[in-house]
Amino acid sequence: MGFRLPGIVNSKKGLNKAATSKTLDIPKGYFAVYVGESQKKRFVVPISYLNEPLFLDLLSQAEEEFGYDHPMGGITIPCSD
Repeated sequence: MGFRLPGIVNSKKGLNKAATSKTLDIPKGYFAVYVGESQKKRFVVPISYLNEPLFLDLLSQAEEEFGYDHPMGGITIPCSD
């Protein structure tokens, strides 16, 4: 199942190379989500998406199946490519 949320930015495509570093702060009003199993992609997501039922459902499903204890330090949604 897939759906598109147009406000989500793949950090490698939407920001310059220096901004993709995990050590840099995320812009105010956004948070990072890591998606994938072995090769995780980092996405920068507007905080306003936490009010979206579909996005909350996705996070809830990820929590139920995988929990939130991940070494990336951010929200991680493990899924196969």
